[in-house]
Formats: sequence, C-alpha cells, structure tokens
Amino acid sequence: MGYHTIDPDELEPTPERPCDQRSLTDAAGLDNFALNVYTAEPGESIPLAYHVHEEQEEAFYVLSGELHVETPEGEFAVGPDEVFVAEPESPHFASVPDDAAEPVRAVAVGAPNVDDVAPYEADE
Repeated sequence: MGYHTIDPDELEPTPERPCDQRSLTDAAGLDNFALNVYTAEPGESIPLAYHVHEEQEEAFYVLSGELHVETPEGEFAVGPDEVFVAEPESPHFASVPDDAAEPVRAVAVGAPNVDDVAPYEADE
C-alpha cells in the first residue's frame, strides 16, 4: 500500500501552455488516467487547440469561475461544482471568455492515459 499527498501549487506549471496547467499525473505516479489542475484567466484557453481524442474520455470539474466549452453541437457554460464530460471522438475547446469576471480553476481527468489528441477543424 502507498499513500501520499500533493500540493498542486508546489508543482512547476507545464511549459508552453495557454494557461497555468499543473500536471498531477507523474507527481502522483498515475498510470491509468491523466490528472491536471488548470487556472485560466479571462481570454485564455485550457487546450492548445480545438481538438478530439480517439480513445480518451475527459471530464472537467469546475472549482471556480465559468468554463466555456465549444463543441460542434454548441457552446456549454460550465459553472462551479459542475462537470463537463467529453466522450471519445467528441471534439471540444475549453476557454474563458475575454469579458469573464474571474479566472477559472478546474480539475481535468482523462482516461485512459494515452496521447491520442488530434486537432479538429470546426468546419469538418
């Protein structure tokens, strides 16, 4: 058995991201799913681009602020204590509008822990 705690604020942000991303996956020694904490200011996005996963499902639990997620089916506004779920092969792009009153803090979980992200063109 093994147990430990992690303070995301003590981890270095992932470089070259459009917002502050703290990856808990390696720090926690996780193999089966990816775990990240994001803080996105107004005008920032969470992913690098509008994208889709072939196999991975993602869930974003919003701790504070309002996360906007663009999909081919429309835009979702996800508030505190709400979860946005993207099933495999479901394109999405999460961001904070320029005119938002506050930043967004969210926890994202992706499983399985695979690098299967692909760009998605909205007009496809």
